[in-house]
Amino acid sequence: MSEVTVRFVGGPANDLVRALPAGPDGAPPRLWVLRRPEEAPTPAADHLYARHRRDGVGDWTMRFVRTDPVGVTE
Repeated sequence: MSEVTVRFVGGPANDLVRALPAGPDGAPPRLWVLRRPEEAPTPAADHLYARHRRDGVGDWTMRFVRTDPVGVTE
């Protein structure tokens, strides 16, 4: 499986850069859930991000959509 570099924009993961699995078209998943772990100082939460666009260098951005309690986004 190949990977693609994405930069998360907005929300708690703003400016986080991470490799995500790439689809056959080379794009990241349409939606991605970042989970704040149970042992985090604040309550556990799921942060939903949506694929946005490819930037000028070929990397993708994922835009913040919302935060939900753990499991609600699934």
